[in-house]
Amino acid sequence: MSRRRGSRTSLATRIAALAVAVALLTSLVVGVISIRLLRVASEQTAQRSLAAIADEAQATATTGPSPSVGQNRARKALQSINVQIGVIRSSPDGTVSVGGDALARRALTTAQVRQVLDGRSFSLRLDRGEVGGVVYVEARPTDAGGLVLAQRRGDATALSEQALRQLTWSLLATALVAVVLALLVAWRLALPLRRTASAASALAEGHRDVAVPETGPREVAEVAGSVNRLAGALRHSEARQREFLLSVSHDLRTPLTAITGYAESLADGVVPPQRVPEVGAVLGTEAARLQRMVSDLLDLARLDAQEVSLHPVPLDLAAFAQEAAAVWAQRCEAQTVPFHLERTPGPLPVLADPQRLRQAVDGLLENALRVTPAGRPIVLAARPAAGAGGRAEAVVEVRDGGPGLTDEDLPVAFDRSVLFERYRGVRQVGTGLGLAIVDRIVTRLGGRVEAGHAAEGGARFTVTLPLADASPGSGVVRSDGVQPPTVTIG
Repeated sequence: MSRRRGSRTSLATRIAALAVAVALLTSLVVGVISIRLLRVASEQTAQRSLAAIADEAQATATTGPSPSVGQNRARKALQSINVQIGVIRSSPDGTVSVGGDALARRALTTAQVRQVLDGRSFSLRLDRGEVGGVVYVEARPTDAGGLVLAQRRGDATALSEQALRQLTWSLLATALVAVVLALLVAWRLALPLRRTASAASALAEGHRDVAVPETGPREVAEVAGSVNRLAGALRHSEARQREFLLSVSHDLRTPLTAITGYAESLADGVVPPQRVPEVGAVLGTEAARLQRMVSDLLDLARLDAQEVSLHPVPLDLAAFAQEAAAVWAQRCEAQTVPFHLERTPGPLPVLADPQRLRQAVDGLLENALRVTPAGRPIVLAARPAAGAGGRAEAVVEVRDGGPGLTDEDLPVAFDRSVLFERYRGVRQVGTGLGLAIVDRIVTRLGGRVEAGHAAEGGARFTVTLPLADASPGSGVVRSDGVQPPTVTIG
């Protein structure tokens, strides 16, 4: 895995490569298009310029055996820009001759020469081997016969080609600057991500004192914020785990110490015979307490690891509450605690695992009975409720007349050992894990559990489950998983 991770390219490298590719591609496209357009425009301008010169030469041409001084100056001016001149003449006997510079003489075919003598003008772009490349040609008829101007493309576009070379160098310089800027931008964009990646690696290595600056683009800042929140959550969770382990180790040590001490006393024979039953009872009580704590720890660990299998089936929550009430009414009566059942007259169909739901409700009732003094009531209620968006829900609720909870207790009531640590030595407490187990079970069932204040003066714990669609033929299932065939939901 580490080899694969090391062989991957970094995000900074990818961003830099992409930015450089975009910069180079943009410069290339702009350069090719610009040079192409400028070259076409340069050639068109050269052709038009040569045509204008030919028109002016045609207008000023004179007949006669020898050119005038003005014509000589014009010829020299044209030759200075490498425009070659040809003269077409026709003798009285019909002989046609083309004189002048070699390029101009070879520019026109015999047929084109005769057409010039007949008064036709030509604007040509030649690309023939005999003229040695691309040549612009302008032919005009004159009183003496005709005039031919020829200019090689390289001569006609010399200034433009120089400008194009300068443009090419400018584009290359621009591309280089764009590449440098792209690399800088890529490095700057990737810097917050590198910091975040380093922080995540530090978290994976066990460091919790990490803080990532929430800078950069919005998405990067959100990732940094998530890492910071994760670090805080891990610090809080691990601190709670340490507190929990310290608490559990202390609570396990107490019964173990008692069991060890009494066992050694029995082994050494220092316990009088008349006290052996008393010592045996103490050993049994401490062993049961230890067994209950270990069982709760195992249940909570399995629920946290999601190793507990749930088997939801159609369940009538009202009948479920009736069945639980039959058991808990006797237990409450034994401690002179009044027990009341509040249930809807009709069925409350839900989908739940009867045994796990019964485990959760029994845990809530066990807590209530532990803290409720004699003469104060415990209430088990089952009723329909309206959830968010009008969604139908079913509620099973446990209320007691005990000392209750404070407002500060409510948000942390289902955290492991929090209430246990707050009230140990103040009131009777269990293992500190019961409410956490209830929360895990109800959450796995797709419901929620909440703590509050009861009208009876104590605490209220409300388990809410989605109400299932009642269909004819759906069976009511008891908490032991048995489905009586004579009772239906509908």
